[in-house]
Amino acid sequence: MTKTNDNTKDSRPGCKDIWNAYMAEGVVFCKHDIPYCPTTATTIPKAIINWEEAKSIHKKHLTQKETDYKYDAFVCFYMDDYKFDGPKGVWSNPRLTLEVLKHFSGIITVDFSTYLDFPEPVNTYATYRMRLLGYWWGKNKLAVINNVRWGPKESYDYCFEGIPQNSVVAIGTVGGSPKRVIDRERFEQGFFEMIRKLKPHTIIVYGSSKYPCFEAAEKMGISVIAYPSHTARYWEARK
Repeated sequence: MTKTNDNTKDSRPGCKDIWNAYMAEGVVFCKHDIPYCPTTATTIPKAIINWEEAKSIHKKHLTQKETDYKYDAFVCFYMDDYKFDGPKGVWSNPRLTLEVLKHFSGIITVDFSTYLDFPEPVNTYATYRMRLLGYWWGKNKLAVINNVRWGPKESYDYCFEGIPQNSVVAIGTVGGSPKRVIDRERFEQGFFEMIRKLKPHTIIVYGSSKYPCFEAAEKMGISVIAYPSHTARYWEARK
């Protein structure tokens, strides 16, 4: 950790904060200026649902004029980026997003993509946003578990920054690696690098954990807890 940001006020009248600098008030910056996001969750999720499910549940309760409802599940963002990012997404509207998320037990920090063919600054910025949103939501009393997302080996220098060691972390296995054989080796390399750097005591998996790397983690004494994805729950309900 290198420095703390306490200077987030507008420098002159009329300025508009289009970078969400206000969210960085009091944050500690790590290497490459990645914000430090404490793990504020004190319990393991009973269930995990995705952002679209959370919005649907929220809308249903508001329609019934139930404004103080509580829903016992953590919310994750393991889905295509266009479903949670962009002009109407969570980064552009963090306060509105908070009004939804505060009704749930907690959150897994946002899974902004870091692709192999993305320019390095884009992947670094995805990691920055991931941590800063998580920090700010935790500051607003949400129970936060850090999502871990890595790209190519070059990303190892920053993609694990800002996450506490000896904590619980979350990983998504839906949609791509390690599900796709072509991506599995890259996934496993990053997975073991994550273990080496973060030393998590628990790894939450959204999707299947039936891969050798997770078995290896359990042999290291790490608790691996898998939760069915939205798609898996859909097909299970149709049986």
